[in-house]
Amino acid sequence: MPVEFIGMIATREQSEIIAPEGPFINPDFTARFAQAHEQGGFDRILIGYGAGWAEGWGVANAALCATDRLKVLIAHRPGFVAPTLFARQASTLDHITGGGRVAIHYITGGDEIDQRRDGDFLSHDDRYRRTGEFLTIVRRLWSEGGPLDFAGEFYRVEGAIDAVRPATPGGIPVYFGGASEAAVRVGAEHADVYMLWGEPLADIADRLATLRGAAAEFGRTLRFSVSLRPILGPTEAKAWARAEAIAETTAQRRDAFLGHRVNKEDTSVGARRLREAAAVSDVHDERLFTRVAAITGASGNSTALVGTPEQVAESLLKYVDLGFSTILIRGFNPLQDAADYGRELLPLVRAGMARREREPVLV
Repeated sequence: MPVEFIGMIATREQSEIIAPEGPFINPDFTARFAQAHEQGGFDRILIGYGAGWAEGWGVANAALCATDRLKVLIAHRPGFVAPTLFARQASTLDHITGGGRVAIHYITGGDEIDQRRDGDFLSHDDRYRRTGEFLTIVRRLWSEGGPLDFAGEFYRVEGAIDAVRPATPGGIPVYFGGASEAAVRVGAEHADVYMLWGEPLADIADRLATLRGAAAEFGRTLRFSVSLRPILGPTEAKAWARAEAIAETTAQRRDAFLGHRVNKEDTSVGARRLREAAAVSDVHDERLFTRVAAITGASGNSTALVGTPEQVAESLLKYVDLGFSTILIRGFNPLQDAADYGRELLPLVRAGMARREREPVLV
């Protein structure tokens, strides 16, 4: 199976090391950012979710209109939109943009502070039970169209329908994130692709074993995605020098980057795992760099792979060998890095995959 590459876009250029400039939503930049990923050979781009971010459906529509074949992965937090309306929204966008270009990343929300900004005061485990009901309703509407009657702890519908339904026979893929026990239970039952942040190889292999076992209880098989931040250089020494400079700038800009976050630390289980890895060492598995995660409190996808394009490609392939079929990569210089990845990194990983298909690697 070929590796799926996912990038990530925003409505203006900013990162841990780049202060935002200009309007909050820059349509021209948004279009150019999406086009850079399409030209670089990415399969899909993630449209993130946060209470202080631009609304994802509008951003996704702009990106889809600016490109010809690039697909989107729209992050969505269940709880703010009724599942029946959501099913129609996704199906409608799927049809309008040509069919098969829309997928959803369900993030139930491990950061209590950000949840409350949007008015969600449910406890962590309650939110995951709600997500399970949400996905049950949405999946059935997409596959059956309705009418659907459902009565649960959080949702009740009578005669619900999705007359639109997804545009392609494969439907709208369900990507899912979460590292807690509650997340694993829901994701194992409902996800197509389970997304994980980049951890040391031994730790993430243990997570895959847990997730595979949980999915097997439902008679299901999951696909897996890993999210990392490549830091490339023409030589290994220059790549590490760049990584050190990124960490230093991140430390200088920490409070500005974290902004309105009260506790300056992501409260999710996944973020805690990254902080624990960072506390052990700045570097794991030769080139997994965790210092930015330590500086930011592991605010989101924050572990990096450092080296030449050839070295980082080999490191990415080690994750593929463990069972990851999707790789999400984004840079600290977002637009330029997306172009560099497309030119220097993606072809090497795909060539490595071709070699592995000819000569399988045993792990």
